[in-house]
Amino acid sequence: MAGNTRIGIDVGGTFTHAVAIDSDTLGIIAKAKVLTTHRAREGVARGIIDSLKLLLEKAKICPESVGFIAHSTTQATNALLEGDVAAVGVIGMGKGLDAWLARLATNVGQVELAPGKLLTTYHHFIDTSQQPSEEAFKKALEDLVAKGARAIAVSEAFSVDAPENEANALRVAKEIGLPATSGSEISQLYGLKARTRTAVINAAMLPKMMEAAEMTEKSVREAGIKAPIMIMRSDGGVMDIEAMRRRPLLTMLSGPAAGVAAAMMYLGVSDAVFMEVGGTSTDISAIRNGRAQVRAAAVGGHRIYMRTLDVHTVGVAGGSIPRLSGGRLTEVGPRSAHIAGLGYVSFAGAFADPKIRLLQPSPGDPENYVAIADGESAASACLTPTCAANLLGLVPDGDCASGDRDSLKAGFAALAKKTGRSSEELAEELLELAAGKCLPTIFQLMKDYKLDPELATLVGGGGGAAALVPFIAKKMSARHSLAENADVISAIGVALALVRETVERQIVHPDSDDILRIRQEAYTAVQSMGAAPETIEIQVEVEARTNIVRATASGATALAGANQRKHAPAPEEQKQLAADSMRVDVNSVKLIAETEHFQCWAAETSGKWLGGLLRTKYHSLRTLDRQGAIRLQTRNGIARPAGPDSVEKVIAELAEEHAQYGDAGRVLPDIMLLAGPRIVDLSGLVDVNQMIALAKIELETLPRDASVIVIASFA
Repeated sequence: MAGNTRIGIDVGGTFTHAVAIDSDTLGIIAKAKVLTTHRAREGVARGIIDSLKLLLEKAKICPESVGFIAHSTTQATNALLEGDVAAVGVIGMGKGLDAWLARLATNVGQVELAPGKLLTTYHHFIDTSQQPSEEAFKKALEDLVAKGARAIAVSEAFSVDAPENEANALRVAKEIGLPATSGSEISQLYGLKARTRTAVINAAMLPKMMEAAEMTEKSVREAGIKAPIMIMRSDGGVMDIEAMRRRPLLTMLSGPAAGVAAAMMYLGVSDAVFMEVGGTSTDISAIRNGRAQVRAAAVGGHRIYMRTLDVHTVGVAGGSIPRLSGGRLTEVGPRSAHIAGLGYVSFAGAFADPKIRLLQPSPGDPENYVAIADGESAASACLTPTCAANLLGLVPDGDCASGDRDSLKAGFAALAKKTGRSSEELAEELLELAAGKCLPTIFQLMKDYKLDPELATLVGGGGGAAALVPFIAKKMSARHSLAENADVISAIGVALALVRETVERQIVHPDSDDILRIRQEAYTAVQSMGAAPETIEIQVEVEARTNIVRATASGATALAGANQRKHAPAPEEQKQLAADSMRVDVNSVKLIAETEHFQCWAAETSGKWLGGLLRTKYHSLRTLDRQGAIRLQTRNGIARPAGPDSVEKVIAELAEEHAQYGDAGRVLPDIMLLAGPRIVDLSGLVDVNQMIALAKIELETLPRDASVIVIASFA
């Protein structure tokens, strides 16, 4: 079928993986991988191109069948970490009494990107009390280029309200062939210094990112693929190549975001901590109500106007090497077998005479990292968390991390002989050390995003998932799951990611019209990038403290067949799934509301306080779709059926009945609607009138006799 294949390419630290997926069944058609080309002249773009060619040849994919192609990239992140960016010329602007403040705020000097890595900027200020001429802009640009600028950032005080001068400067820069960006193009938030800094960092990336984008686009078109090229964003969505050319900064951390996208789109995860375990490091993030959690980004310790996935990278993973001191394992990582240039004992084959060797993986490292040699030869492999999990029987049969038992026994026996401890004790200790690095981050994310510790699920992806996730889940007494095709989970996430855009404005006391206007901007943005209107979902948030109104829209470029990939379970199976999720007896679960697309189940549950001395009763809810995926988990809440015409009344009633009062004033419950096939999240709004206005827009396309469920969630 034309346009039925989705291709995702993920650029990892070691390998670049590519997958082709059937959009109707979500089945994997083919996989391919090449070494990530960090040192190639073309950068990581070379690996993207090579993996695509290999995938097309391997699976004999007809270019006309590709309806979607997307890739992540480490180029933006690497540029920041390594300082591999262009010097930026800043045209600062302001007028009247504010001109001297604008001159100071736009002269950002050297910008720290990472420890020891600085971005050089040059500054030219234009007083805009009189309308600047084209000649004035040309003179400013020539002055900056003469100083050494290779890209331009234009930033004027209050350009959020009046962007004309910035737009004129960009036009002149484009005419003379200079890559350029402006503050108002990057962000519509007030704060001249932060907006200028954001524009400067974005401009610094433009030359290399544009070169890479053009090279990738040329190769894709030469392969005969006509589908729009999408690039992974740092918040878990994708954007088209034109949007990337304007804002390459948004691709920062796009690799970790891809794994989370897969957890939501491929695995159907609603509420969980997601761990993507590689060979050297593990990325840990939270998913709540089917959404990735994001935060304000910072570069060099300074806030910038960009939001990224709230991902925490921990220096331990499937290939981490343990360290030995005083006859005991005292640490694992941060160095890995990959960095040491060695293999895993799990996959090393038989050892005739295994011996322990202590090594220094890189100059300046401690010299007590543990490796295994065969007899008197040089060390060839390491005992890693993957090896320990295999020895303890925690790696499922058929998993990509499954290793050779004989090699493992020999390797751990050699370490046991040196330490006087059993192999099993050593394997347990190794995993305890690894878990100790991950657990604080997991608990902090659960606290930050109000994930119920008693109902927590750990979801593992990445080639090393089986090395850490089962053991950590056991330590937490939590449920866990390992992703199918875990080794290519990020590439799958890229292939299935939704087009996304976020619109932010600062508005004092926003009214319903403001909310709807910003919502429409976000809707129009993703639709213009190819999202099908019927797939677009929009979440609106109001930050009362900062007066920020934020609308995040996401939608699919083509309908992926998630709803067709498995048969709908029978009612009793749905009931059992809800009971299992709430950890209650199936007989205590009741179906309290349903629509054509969703079922809402409820049960009385309880939570422990003060170490179990006190227990609190809750009315817990689980919302399942017709394929048995849990779409919403509500620890304490209420669900009421309604029709499109009565939703307004039900929202007002639930908000009034379950509002809480405290030092912060009146706090409304989180309100969500199950409307048609969509979940409409109103929880980011702080006013009932805003909720009602947004609900009206979201429901206007539903038939008048449609069933809607209103859910209120409260502490």
